[in-house]
Amino acid sequence: MATEKLQDWESAEQLRNPTALSWRLLFTKENFHPFHQRGRRGGERKEPSSLLPSNELSLHKMQLTVLSHQTVPVCAAAMSPVLMLLGGVLLASPVRASDGSAPTTITCLTRGVDLRKERADVLCPADCPLWQFYVFGNVVYASLSSICGAAIHRGVITNAGGTVRVQTLPGKENYSAVYANGIQSQVLTRWASSFSVAGTKSGALEAAGRPLSTARPSTGKRLKKLLEKTVGNKDCKADIAFLIDGSYNIGQRRFNLQKNFVGKVAVMLRIGTEGPHVGVVQASEHPKTEFYLKNFTAAKDVLFAIKEIGFRGGNSNTGKALKHTAQRFFSLENGVRRGIPKIVVVFIDGWPSDDIEEAGIVAREFGINVFIVSVARPTTEEQGMVQDVGFVDKAVCRNNGFFSYHIPTWFGTTKYVKPLVQKLCSHEQMLCSKTCYNSVNIAFLIDGSSSVGDSNFRLVLEFISNVAKAFEISDIGSKIAAVQFTYDQRMEFSFTDYTTKDKVLSAVRGIRYMSGGTATGDAISFTTRNLFGPVRDGPNKNFLVVLTDGQSYDDVRGPAAAAHKAGITVFSIGVAWAPLDDLKDMASEPRESHNFFTREFTGLEQIVPDVVRGICRDFLNSKQ
Repeated sequence: MATEKLQDWESAEQLRNPTALSWRLLFTKENFHPFHQRGRRGGERKEPSSLLPSNELSLHKMQLTVLSHQTVPVCAAAMSPVLMLLGGVLLASPVRASDGSAPTTITCLTRGVDLRKERADVLCPADCPLWQFYVFGNVVYASLSSICGAAIHRGVITNAGGTVRVQTLPGKENYSAVYANGIQSQVLTRWASSFSVAGTKSGALEAAGRPLSTARPSTGKRLKKLLEKTVGNKDCKADIAFLIDGSYNIGQRRFNLQKNFVGKVAVMLRIGTEGPHVGVVQASEHPKTEFYLKNFTAAKDVLFAIKEIGFRGGNSNTGKALKHTAQRFFSLENGVRRGIPKIVVVFIDGWPSDDIEEAGIVAREFGINVFIVSVARPTTEEQGMVQDVGFVDKAVCRNNGFFSYHIPTWFGTTKYVKPLVQKLCSHEQMLCSKTCYNSVNIAFLIDGSSSVGDSNFRLVLEFISNVAKAFEISDIGSKIAAVQFTYDQRMEFSFTDYTTKDKVLSAVRGIRYMSGGTATGDAISFTTRNLFGPVRDGPNKNFLVVLTDGQSYDDVRGPAAAAHKAGITVFSIGVAWAPLDDLKDMASEPRESHNFFTREFTGLEQIVPDVVRGICRDFLNSKQ
């Protein structure tokens, strides 16, 4: 018998550090003998000389050894489920502020500017509605931002609440907009003061936890751990299909190693009722769904189901299997959840036998994020046998490097588990998911009357640009259009004219001020007919943002009602002399949350987050 110790996350030097947390997966291997790789199309390929087990590394032989402590940045608390599954015990100590006192309890909407101390420990409540948060910036936040919203955005806490250390900082310029952890922060040109957020450095249980004692925990703590295990990782909600390779390309032995790898990924994901859900489809001559998302919500059950999957053999028709998964796997009756990212992780040993590009297009149209995990890429000699050598780039959600992942061999794959899990839990990177940020059409109806003036007109265009920046604009994502009106209407650009954010922003900057009268009703009718007409039956939800500074010379109620009937959600924004009655008549229901007013054009900047939040709120409500 020989024993091989695989060290997954930390170097040997860190193991000698008594404050570091290190992990090892210990596998016992029996009956070693030289292994010969299966033959594949194009000839025999040999693994580098090494001794490998005749009996596959089975998941039930996996042991976890906790040596000491360090927080590991996997999807929040991703280590904990592994410990619970394999017998680790962690305890938490009470959280105290930096000066030894209890942290100050705050509300969901408490802002950084509300604090009077340069540094303070605060306690955020649980279950704050994410769409209510005002957050400006990233890492460094403007002080008018919600403290709890910034902490969730930064990843310091989850929506379950917790203790946050707030550090007051000087003001700055150019607070950036970044989507993270379910919150879209907003841009801000400048602000007088800032703050940063961090976790407290007390004895609190953070991320992987701290082994404070080997004593048996109380019944209450054991129950809490059990509930956490059942609920799963709330910070990594995703519906994931593992599309495994079951072709003759991979062979029986490597097929089993592939199953082991998928099992390790499933454990680290921390599957649960409110966490990730997974299913498996096997690709071979014909695709076969092994189990659906709804079948299992506990890691141990998933591991058993994976272990029982049998090898099918046949050609590696990965494209056929991917199309099958996109069209049939992700349905409500099979367990898919509304508003949760849909992901397919495709494992390919070698290369596919069929066309995978078309299947990738179908998956993107269904709002599915496709990852390709390629193993044993074709050699130079074998590339002549590959139908399309660029199959990976054409199948993934985006060809930006994030959605492709290469593993050189099926042996020693443990170190590749954590990076893949981190990708699958990075929801802000799931560009193909149908969210409010990538599944809306937003048209801006711009008042170009003489009362606006050229300088104020520039502020209106800046407002439009700031709203547009919050959305993922692409040929299959969100789209932006603009119409300017006086007594006449001018189509500045339609939904199909520009399909990248940079081109849209450039087009907005290039809009020229018309000057003239104000006929808002006719402009709404023109926009409903000419701008939204061609996209009325499309997949995106339609929004119209009307900006005006005065009384309309015609009726707005009738045209606005027609727009509502056509499925267009209308936000009305008035400046200066715009009548409040007109704003309410144009706005969608509930009118109170769909119309805004500011005395000065400079006040438009503060309305940006309200409009973005309102669009997302309406989008989510439409999916219920």
